[in-house]
Amino acid sequence: MSKIKCIIIEDEPLAAKVLSDYISEVPFLELQKVFKDAMLASEFLLHQHIDLMFLDIHLPKLKGMAFLKTLSNPPAVIVTTAYHQYAIEGFNLNVTDYLLKPFEFERFLTAVNKVRAAQKTTSNEVRDFIFVNVQKRKVRIPFSEILYIESQREYIKIVTTRNEYLSKMSTNEIEEMLPTDIFKRIHRSFIISVNKIESYNAEMIEINGISIPIGRGYKDVIDKL
Repeated sequence: MSKIKCIIIEDEPLAAKVLSDYISEVPFLELQKVFKDAMLASEFLLHQHIDLMFLDIHLPKLKGMAFLKTLSNPPAVIVTTAYHQYAIEGFNLNVTDYLLKPFEFERFLTAVNKVRAAQKTTSNEVRDFIFVNVQKRKVRIPFSEILYIESQREYIKIVTTRNEYLSKMSTNEIEEMLPTDIFKRIHRSFIISVNKIESYNAEMIEINGISIPIGRGYKDVIDKL
């Protein structure tokens, strides 16, 4: 199973340091970034895939719970706060756990293990779509409609049977989100849907009338199809 990518939203440096240290002790967690306020985190979430965020409630500019309500498709959330009175509101917003400061490592580990268990359950479910960020909104794209994906520097272009979408993420990131039995990387810049291949030779694959090059290091992928 891939690591759980997480961020910290915490304006107290000491509290952020404790969380960072705890995260570094857990092999299946990978800290991406620490934010002092929710507004900066909001911009980051528009362009990056995150599995978990540690969210403080009393933040400058925008409070934690108010921020959580603005997210249409939030990652898993573990609330960290010194104020127990927000627990009911937090659980109404489907937070995974509620850590009251100061908390020990064992309590922290219990919380992140809940996230891990939920992620395992989700990964075992049959899912036939992904959500990607497109122009500040989450767009649902069924796997059955994807023809191919092309890298375009900081962006990827997802070409489907109905539309084309530009999303600010890497080819490696989108590849991790796709089922490997349906989608194959055939070039440094291209991922294709095996089910949409119309014809191919040693150099090219044709999908929907478009010729897509096969990279020199990906010849074996085609041989195994």
